[in-house]
Amino acid sequence: MNAPDQSLMEAAEVARELAGGAVEVRRLATGGRNSRIWQVRNGECAFALKQYPTPRNDQRDRLSTEVGALRLMERYGIETVPRVLGTDNRRGYVLLSWIDGQDVVAIADSDIDAAITFLAAIHRLRETPWAAQQPLAAEACLSGHEIERQIEARLCRLQGLAAAESELADFLDKSFGPAFALARTQARETMAARGLDFSVDLPQEWRSLVPSDFGFHNSLRRTDGSLAFVDFEYFGWDDPVKLTADILLHPGRSIEVPQRSRFRRGAERLYGNDSGFVSRLRAYLPLFGLRWVLILLNEFIPERWHWRVLAGEAGSWKDAKARQFARAREFMASMPQKLEG
Repeated sequence: MNAPDQSLMEAAEVARELAGGAVEVRRLATGGRNSRIWQVRNGECAFALKQYPTPRNDQRDRLSTEVGALRLMERYGIETVPRVLGTDNRRGYVLLSWIDGQDVVAIADSDIDAAITFLAAIHRLRETPWAAQQPLAAEACLSGHEIERQIEARLCRLQGLAAAESELADFLDKSFGPAFALARTQARETMAARGLDFSVDLPQEWRSLVPSDFGFHNSLRRTDGSLAFVDFEYFGWDDPVKLTADILLHPGRSIEVPQRSRFRRGAERLYGNDSGFVSRLRAYLPLFGLRWVLILLNEFIPERWHWRVLAGEAGSWKDAKARQFARAREFMASMPQKLEG
């Protein structure tokens, strides 16, 4: 029996146990690149079954993080997310309520406003008794030094693979390296000019709960036109500057300049009680852009590609690397425009 058949049989078994009866299960082609998504039908009822990477493939406990975030939002009445209906921690599955919707393609001003409204609801959760139980967001960036460290770690990993990848080596050395050197210098200077410390972690009072990796790529347009939000594997405490930067820059779903400006103004209002928010965003935005350049090159990392294959990635590794390398170069070339607004 081949691997796809085995994965379908396991998903069906888990779904029967969690849904409590006979089910029909099919893999969704639009599932995440790190987790598998299955649609489960039990009579007239539909559910989503999500399978997470094993600890062998990913050290983060994505399942517990997402379940904790969704249960926190349910407790405080946030309705635009799925509900947790059951978990199989041993095999790494969660059964979720089904959201009937489509990918968000065209982004309107009303969608930007809906995203800000959702983030405001989550921001208010930081003062609730259950908030303290939430972890740091995945790869939280609580200081400029931490952003710098993460970029350096990613760069070092890719440079270690570049001996066999001449184009990658040339790009990292001649294009990325000088841009990173300039951005880190300018970030430090911007922070110092505003009396802020590049190296000190943001105090707890200015941190927020954030759905890290949030954006319109993780949204669904429901049949009534409203948005629902999914995928909270990276949820937790962070500097909301990182969240804001990622939405402005995320290569998974580009936002046009007017919408970027609208979102940026909304974020500045939402997090504006922190007098340093605007200055940190201005200082760190180019660094977050360069961080995304390296994230786009994850396909060059063998273990990352291995999980992509397990999660259903089609095509050859060579083609995937070529595709992502082209995306990384294009993203970096367009960064001056992405930083506008």
